[in-house]
Amino acid sequence: MTASYTFRCEQWVPRPLEEVFTFFSDAANLGELTPTWLGFQILSPLPIYMAVGTRIKYRLNLHGLPLKWTTEIRRWDPPFRFVDVQLSGPYQLWHHTHRFEAHAGGTRIIDVVRYRIPLGIIGRIAHALKVRGDVERIFAYRVERVNELFTTPGA
Repeated sequence: MTASYTFRCEQWVPRPLEEVFTFFSDAANLGELTPTWLGFQILSPLPIYMAVGTRIKYRLNLHGLPLKWTTEIRRWDPPFRFVDVQLSGPYQLWHHTHRFEAHAGGTRIIDVVRYRIPLGIIGRIAHALKVRGDVERIFAYRVERVNELFTTPGA
């Protein structure tokens, strides 16, 4: 049996909801939010028009393994939410909900990722030993980078 996992990350930035949503909904900014150790590259031609059904292709390098990843926008509700799901890539399931709420004069950013690793017991062991930590490190980098981008004057 394949185990499912949920990762949740929340942060607040002192910028207006529309500004924050606009940044996150521009696929060209994904590289700004992704650690360099992933060797992340968008393969789809830019600019990418975001809407339900939009597909985006990427390439990344995870622990020396070159991977291609394709996601599709399944929900598009500006400026409050969008959902992307993996169509092909390293996970058996990757369902990422991006939520944005006006809060305390700024914006609360909430990411909820539901994911599954293939390979049954081997996948569960890989999750315990490496995958969970990788997901946590990727989002920790993202939180730090978002803080730099949205709280530094003039950024």
